[in-house]
Amino acid sequence: MRILPRGEDGLRAAMGQAMGHVIGQVKDQAKDQAPRAEAAAARWVERTRPAWSWLAVEWRRLGTAAATLLIVGLLLHAMFGANGMVIYHQKHAELQSLQSEVERLQKENNQYADQIKSLKSDPAAIEKEAREQLHYTRRGEVVYVAPDPPQKPPTGRAKN
Repeated sequence: MRILPRGEDGLRAAMGQAMGHVIGQVKDQAKDQAPRAEAAAARWVERTRPAWSWLAVEWRRLGTAAATLLIVGLLLHAMFGANGMVIYHQKHAELQSLQSEVERLQKENNQYADQIKSLKSDPAAIEKEAREQLHYTRRGEVVYVAPDPPQKPPTGRAKN
């Protein structure tokens, strides 16, 4: 059993009394301010009553207008947005042109592959290329070569 109080007990008691006093003051201020807050709220309700009345009467029209604007916005986005129909058609046309170019290049590649095969194995193809590109001839053949066309004289500023 203790006869002397602990130091902590005295501090707690003093703090409890001080807090009780502060809480009482806050409650008194709240009681004074409550009627003023209620009066301000009543004034605000009276000032905004016409707007709320109008909104209660016109809410269906406003909702319809808002829904219409939303739908129009979505349609515009679907047509002209980043992934809209206009862009889709442009990309589709680009895809078709690229596919046709790929097909053309495949055909050209196949022709070159056939030409390479024939140059490796066909003596007639080898002779043809030698005659055309290297201007080779057989004994006794005469080749006529046309002269290059004359160059046009420079005109205008090129003379200077």
